[in-house]
Amino acid sequence: MSDVDRAPGLNPNVPSSARIYDYMLGGKDNYDIDREIAHRMLAIAPDTKTLAWFIRQFLVKAVRLAADAGVRQFIDLGAGIPTSPNVHETAREIEPSASVVYIDNDPIVHAHCDALLAHSPGVTALKADIRQPDDIIDRLKTGSLIDFNEPVALLIIGVLHYVMDDEDPYGIVAKFRDLLAPGSYLAITHGSNDTHPDFINQSHDDTNNSPSQVKYRSREETAAFFDGFDLIEPGVAPAQEWLDDDLPATRLVIYGGLGRKAG
Repeated sequence: MSDVDRAPGLNPNVPSSARIYDYMLGGKDNYDIDREIAHRMLAIAPDTKTLAWFIRQFLVKAVRLAADAGVRQFIDLGAGIPTSPNVHETAREIEPSASVVYIDNDPIVHAHCDALLAHSPGVTALKADIRQPDDIIDRLKTGSLIDFNEPVALLIIGVLHYVMDDEDPYGIVAKFRDLLAPGSYLAITHGSNDTHPDFINQSHDDTNNSPSQVKYRSREETAAFFDGFDLIEPGVAPAQEWLDDDLPATRLVIYGGLGRKAG
């Protein structure tokens, strides 16, 4: 791993993936640097704002599918700045007692989650880094936040493409997978190397050596995160294909995938 510190902070001159995504969704919790990068992205792929909503709707669909299947515990790894409908709002439409843990390493995200989401029983916000899975798992266990003897929905939406190869993204997912009870679900979205080359090059220029540095991966590389899970149709596919057959392709390609851990 490089010596560059990629942990996010409060520096308004360093881009944040959470704040860029917030801007794409129409939020106001972003800085000039985030908007500048978003505008460069939109100049190449004007449909990226639409894609941001496709991704959000994929998350909502994954939560509903898991809740309908009886899952009552949700871990949102890399939760991002709160946007309604949130995971707990969606899950509790189906099961009012559902518990949710929102986890993010961005201090702005944590502050928002803590202020807006964590004042209801069964909803918790943790400031933690996905690249330190042992720390997260220990805190989930010692705080009795998650009962790993019961099914859990693990949501990793738009996060793993910010974990570089030398930070062991597959090992991170495997540590959680090995704890999950049968009947648990894993939902992932991930940037695809089928994305338009101009977009990939621009994003690399804008984010290299920052907390938002991106690693685009292939469909096969993304599917490998689901080792130990049975993939649900349509498998690893562009996020909009999970929502409707008629939704348009986008220049930025983000895969969505949902799997269930067999008993």
